[in-house]
Amino acid sequence: MAAKEELKLLGVDVSPFAIRAHMALVIKGVSCEYVVEYLSNKSELLLSSNPIYKKVPVLIHNGKPICESLVIVQYVDEIFSGDGVPSILPTDPYERAIARFWAAYVDDKFFPVLRGIVLALTEQERVEKATETFAAIEPLEEAFAMCSKGKAFFCGDSIGYIDLALGSLLVWIEAIRRMYNIEIISASKTPRLSAWAERFGESAAAKEVLPEVDKAVQFGKMLEAAASAAAASK
Repeated sequence: MAAKEELKLLGVDVSPFAIRAHMALVIKGVSCEYVVEYLSNKSELLLSSNPIYKKVPVLIHNGKPICESLVIVQYVDEIFSGDGVPSILPTDPYERAIARFWAAYVDDKFFPVLRGIVLALTEQERVEKATETFAAIEPLEEAFAMCSKGKAFFCGDSIGYIDLALGSLLVWIEAIRRMYNIEIISASKTPRLSAWAERFGESAAAKEVLPEVDKAVQFGKMLEAAASAAAASK
């Protein structure tokens, strides 16, 4: 990256979407200014950079904002490329399409039910959301076998696009285990993903970016309380 270029990443350290964008930069060996946002008091920079969704993450590259985490990851992969620089998306068009499909599955199918466990208002609702989450993780166990082709990660020997999409949720998967004793990824039910999660957590990028699980637990309790308060006020 040229010296004149400027990079800012607006994020929240426990946001899985900010985590994946930050990890993409780390994988590429690119440094940035990480600007912590407080979602109860969003900055003018965030509101002006992402006026449509008003959410993190936002990557600001030379004054130009890029929004939505998977869009940011793709942008980072394209802009910061070259000899010796790891690729995040596969180079083969078909494999690249498959990677995009499963990353979208993580966001559209898996994340909403996982989040629903934390936001559940009753124990029965939480059990139902946990059941839905177990059902949603099963295709990802099979997808790993198909996409990895026996290698360490979804996209091969190193962390790639699907790995970032799902791996950014691991801190929340562990937080849910601690908060509610609900184990989404386990050696008994999802052995491939269980081994993958250990490898992902031991990677240099994960160690640099992933927050302490206690922070996610604390944030999860805040979300739980806010959901209960909102329901009580209706």
